[in-house]
Order: sequence, then C-alpha cells, then structure tokens
Amino acid sequence: MVNMPLDFDRYLFHSGKMKEAYQHFGAHLNYDQDGHNIGASFSVWAPHARKVNVIGDFNGWNGQIHQMKKISDEGIWYIEIKGVSEYDNYKYEIFTAQNKRLEKSDPFAFHAETRPNTASKLYNLDGYDWHDQDWLRQRETINYPNRELLIYEVHFGSFKKKDDGNYYSYGEMADELIPYVKDQGYTHIEILPLIEHPFDGSWGYQGTGYYAATSRYGTPKDLMYFIDRCHQNGLGVILDWVPGHYCKDPHGLYLFDGEPTFEYPFDDVRENKVWGTVNFDLGRNEVRSFLISNAVFWINYFHVDGFRIDAVSNLIYWLGNESKGTNEGAITFIKMLNESVKEYSSNILMIAEDSTAYPNVTKPTSQGGLGFNYKWNMGWMNDVLDYFTEDPLYRKYKHHNLTFGMSYAYNEQFILPFSHDEVVHGKGSLIGKMPGDYWQKFANYRVLMGFLMSHPGKKLIFMGGEFAQMHEWKDHDQLDWNLFDYPTHNSANRFVKDIIGVYRSHKALYELDHSHNGFRWIDANNNEQSIYSFIRFGKNDQDLVIIVMNCTPLVYQDYKIGVPHSGVYSEIINSDKSIYGGSDQYNGGDLLTINEGIHGFDQCLSLTIAPLSISYITFKN
Repeated sequence: MVNMPLDFDRYLFHSGKMKEAYQHFGAHLNYDQDGHNIGASFSVWAPHARKVNVIGDFNGWNGQIHQMKKISDEGIWYIEIKGVSEYDNYKYEIFTAQNKRLEKSDPFAFHAETRPNTASKLYNLDGYDWHDQDWLRQRETINYPNRELLIYEVHFGSFKKKDDGNYYSYGEMADELIPYVKDQGYTHIEILPLIEHPFDGSWGYQGTGYYAATSRYGTPKDLMYFIDRCHQNGLGVILDWVPGHYCKDPHGLYLFDGEPTFEYPFDDVRENKVWGTVNFDLGRNEVRSFLISNAVFWINYFHVDGFRIDAVSNLIYWLGNESKGTNEGAITFIKMLNESVKEYSSNILMIAEDSTAYPNVTKPTSQGGLGFNYKWNMGWMNDVLDYFTEDPLYRKYKHHNLTFGMSYAYNEQFILPFSHDEVVHGKGSLIGKMPGDYWQKFANYRVLMGFLMSHPGKKLIFMGGEFAQMHEWKDHDQLDWNLFDYPTHNSANRFVKDIIGVYRSHKALYELDHSHNGFRWIDANNNEQSIYSFIRFGKNDQDLVIIVMNCTPLVYQDYKIGVPHSGVYSEIINSDKSIYGGSDQYNGGDLLTINEGIHGFDQCLSLTIAPLSISYITFKN
C-alpha cells in the first residue's frame, strides 16, 4: 500500500526536490497480505481548488460519493476508496475557486483510455518479469564519447501498419522493428514521444499523460516487453521527451484547477501561439518535482537508456526568442534534471535538441554547463543539406558549407541528425532534396550518407532515410516498404548498411569524435573541383581512415592526395561501385604511396576519383 504524502514528502514536492513523486501522487492500487486487491488510494495536487472529488466507473461518475480530503495548505488532496479494480476508468472532479466544475485526467496516471476517450485508468505497474539484466550491467560500463553511437529515429505509428490501417501493438512492433534495426546495424532506437496524447497528428509532442505510455499501442507492460526485447537484442532505447510544453485539451494539465498550475501565470510567456500549446512553469518547484520524477519514472519502470529533450531553445530563452532573454528558472531546472538523472544511472543519455548557440550545453554542471551528454548539431545539418540541394555546377560557391562545421565541431559533444523534422512539411525526403537526374540523385544520396558517417559526431537517421524513401514522411501512413522491390533502393540501402558496418568496425570513425586529435584536413580548399579530403584518426596514430569525396559528376584520374604514412593503403568502400548503383570507377587492390610531397605530407596516393562519390581508405602497413 502506498501511503499518502507525509510531511517530508510534501516538503520535497513543494521544494522541487522530490524525484519519485509518482510513489505518492496519482492512483495506486492497494493489496492485502494475500495479494488481493482491496481498493486504491488517490492523491492530487490542486492548489487553487475549492473541492476535489474522484469520479469513475466504480461510482457511476458521481463525485458526491468519493470526496477527497485536503491534507495540506498547499493544496494536496487525498482519499482511499475500496472496491475499485485495475483498469477502472476515473477522473478528478475539480471545483474551482469560482465554483466552475472541471473533469481532469490524473497528471500521474499510469494508464489511460485510448483516444478519443480521455479518462485515466487504474493500473499496476509492478510485476513485469525483466530479462535485460546483462544489458543494464554492461550499459554502466559504456564510455559513450569513445564508442560508436548510431540512432534510428522512429515514429511508432507509421513505421509499419497493418493491412486494415490499424497500428501494430508494442508487442507486434518488437517482432517487426527490432530485427530490422538490428540487421541495419544501429546501436539505439529513438522513439518519438510515447506519452499519452489526444491527437495522432501531434506525433506525441502535445501530451496529456506524462506517466502513461500511450494506449494506442497497448498497455504499459506491453511497452516494457518491447524495451526488454530491444535490450536482449543489444539495442538501446531513447525516448523523445517534452518537458517544455503540453496541449490545451480541457481534460489535461491546462489550467488544471481553474488557474495556472503547471503553466506560467504570465500571459506573455504562457502560450506558444504557433503550436497551440502552453509552457510548463519550469521555475515552479512543484512542476520541477513533477517533471524530474517523470524522467526517473521512465528509467526505473521502463529501463529506458536516455532521453532526447525536445525544443531546448524554448527552455533556454523565453519562447525560444533570444531577444527576450534567458529563462533562468528553466536553466536551473535543466541542470537539476540532468543531475538527478545521473544519480540514478551515470550512463543515461541526455540529448538536447537545441538550435541555439548557448554555450556549454554538454559540459557537466560542476563545470558550469547544462549537463547534457549530447547536443543535436542543427547548424551542421542545415549547412550540409543546403549544400547537397545545390546543383553540382554551383556547389563551389557553397564549398564552406561542408568545412565550416569543423570550426566548432569540438565546442560541444554533438550528434549529427537527419531527423524527422527534415523530411516533413514540404521539405521533401533526403533523396528528394538531391539535384540531378535519377542516377545523380542516388549518387548524391550515397555521398550524403557517406559524409554523415565520416564526419566527427555521433549519428541519427530518421526511418526511411536508410533506403532512400522518395516521398517525404507521411505520419498517417506506413513507410514505402514496396521500394525494396526496386533495385535502386535495394542498392541504396546496401550502401547504407555497408557504410554503417564500416563505421562500427573502425575506431578511427568514432573513438575521438570529441577530440581535435581525431581529425585532420588533407585538402579543405578545393572548391573549384568540389573535392574534399580528410583523415579520421583513432587513439593509435596508424588507426586511420582517409575520406575522399567528390561532389560533382566529373571523373578524375591520377588525383593525388597527401597521406601521413608511407606504405600500403586499401580502399575499403566506394559509393560508386555497381553493387550500390554506381559506375564502378573505384580503386581496387593495394594502393602504394608515392614519394612526393603534397598537402603538407611527404608522400601521397594517386587515386581514381569517381563522379559524385565518396571513398574510404585505410592504412594497411
């Protein structure tokens, strides 16, 4: 039996220091010594309410039967009810100070009705039999900065759909998604928000139930099963998480007790007009306890491996507008969040989706930073996609787009994202952005993916990008799996799988992602030919991969590049091979150095440079 929040619990909650508020708030089923359900206890924070009742299936939705008791001056209400059972629907009936009647879902509910219904459900989260102990043990030993990190971003509802258009369940997706992602070579799955949300088209970013895994795909224990299966197959799970804002649907958190409770009391910063959402008051201690406890909740009950924090720019600056100034309350919250999560596991990934230039996002809070592990490199993504959409004839005028990223590559610990945001709202798919005829589009696409895998920083690809889906993402439909019937898409996916294999098997491509010692330009200035060449190094100086990239459709023979060691080199992958859909102009066999100085080196290699191609070369001996 879970006790009502006692004095010390209430102190922690109201001081912003409660990290497991879900143990004391919400609805908890009670059991006798023999394990029989004997009822439930309910606790809710509604500081401005005049009266709060519990309504549900068990009392004919008549609030007069179960009236809650106010147990603190700060507005915590509590009741124990006998004769209620798991899966019973319920809400809070709240009477405001003006005596207006509201029906609200439970902010701490563990389960919810499937939309369009909006009631909370009683649910027992205990009792799932986990089989991921080996994964959790080894997770604590991972040194992520020196390890490969390759994330497959997924929208659960549109990865695949059944023939009748219905969603796959969490359990069914375990059979569909996990083998595919594992075969492709990714290390982690990142899932767009799975908190309960009323509107499919919000993709989960406008939530109502932060503690309830959306019932669209099954029960909370079904989601536990999915994550468990991921871990048993060596895949980490990152949840997209939204601590910034929530939807205004009347059954949710919005004006919870008739007045601003979870949101800011100030009219000028309360709402995001474009999104139709309201912002959490991140300076309010109770809101901090609610959200920090929520992150801990997903770690403890669902064994998640990390969070991608949405719209961090809207947290750092008021309404995401730098001219409005920094939101110091939100910045304090971010630091508290990251510190709290690390107390539960030092290797939970905290990833900021941040488009600002705010400094030290990925530095520890002890060193004055915000405490994230990683930050999405939005500037790199924008520059690279802007370059690749350009006709090759004019790319020489944007040559710096691909070199500029190295000027700040080590300011933060970056993830390079080709995310869902880049393939919606008329932006086109990755391959749809590529210029030229059909052959050139695919050739450009292969260069783009090869550049992603070779550039310093961890990687993220949104679903469909790995097989060159032609249409932009359609959230109401499944991916275009029929494209695997076409040789060009099969070949494109083969290249992506192979380049992932190269990335994961060569430490030089990830071991020093966040160190100046891991990268050196060979030639960054050949804008006339739009050819780039650079070296990625591992900790061992002879552990290196040379990348040569040609961003025009011209062919070059006997093209010389400087190299750091004399001896024998080998081309390990070339995007122009016919098996990938190319013209088969590659460098076969051993490549011997020539004793001729160039690019600041004493020796060089003579290469065939294929059209619109990227080549990876390693040092043999």
